[in-house]
Amino acid sequence: MIAYFKTAKNLWEAEIVELIQVGLNEEIAHEFLNWRDNFDIEKTQKELEKNKIKTICFDEPQYPKLLKEIDDPPICLFYRGEIPKDSAPCLGVVGTRKNSSYAKVACEELVEQLSNKNVVIVSGLAFGIDSIAHSATIKKQGLTVAVLGSGVNDKNIMPRNNLGLARDIINSGGAVISEYPPGFEASKITFPARNRIIAGLSLGTLVIEAPEKSGSLITAKFALEYNREVFAIPHSINSKLGIGNNNLLKMGAAPVTDADDIVDALNLNQLRLPKSNTCIQLPTIQAKIYSCLNKNPKHINLIIKETGLTSSQVGSELILMEINGLIKNLGNNNYIAK
Repeated sequence: MIAYFKTAKNLWEAEIVELIQVGLNEEIAHEFLNWRDNFDIEKTQKELEKNKIKTICFDEPQYPKLLKEIDDPPICLFYRGEIPKDSAPCLGVVGTRKNSSYAKVACEELVEQLSNKNVVIVSGLAFGIDSIAHSATIKKQGLTVAVLGSGVNDKNIMPRNNLGLARDIINSGGAVISEYPPGFEASKITFPARNRIIAGLSLGTLVIEAPEKSGSLITAKFALEYNREVFAIPHSINSKLGIGNNNLLKMGAAPVTDADDIVDALNLNQLRLPKSNTCIQLPTIQAKIYSCLNKNPKHINLIIKETGLTSSQVGSELILMEINGLIKNLGNNNYIAK
């Protein structure tokens, strides 16, 4: 219908004959017109102003570019706070509501690392992993976005215990967004539907912890459909809470043990640049080794050849440099600079 009428405004002003011409069922067309005639625009505008809720429609230039690319983007977004600019890389972070301590620690560490690299964390404000992801981002003074399955007005934010967290997200420069207007209550249908928005806003989706049947896997499924990256943290083979993660890995999801795994996969290497001009003076041998490393894996034999150092010198210095966080061992004696 939007494709036919070009804009939502034209659709709003359409007559019954036009709606039927588009192919809308006559009964539904009448129902739409009855609802439109009884809709109080001024009351809704006052509700938006009272709750400091802003709107952005699909045909406006500020509408998130990545979200516009999915096959079922929301016609309108209602939001409080500030939606990140298209230039800011977004990552969906999802997981179970009843998380393990392992997942909590992993989520906090990864999200804090990503926040330090100015990656925007997108999640769903639910209990468990969602809340941990939002809170860890705010702790590092990063930006985070919460996508709701209800209206974004205080009265409808769910779960109620996360109202304070929602306000913290807004106050920290992030946003709470929804495709549903103020006054709309969440349901079993709207939560899975909002998962497509989490995936749609993001370059990729990171699954922290997911049982075999989990809403987080719905978000991962949407990410795959939108040709976005799917990441998963490996779990113990005995972990029931991690069955979903391990199954994703079997199907080809990218394993994540460090934030740089995500940065590399999304080609965000510019985010590795230091935030200050502080320089580290390396010992001569380490400086020589470091100078021949970059973001592409290099085998130890090639390092030895390029530096002209002995194998014992290179081997011992690589260990020290890895301990000090200067390089990363990718396995099989392949190294990159950090």
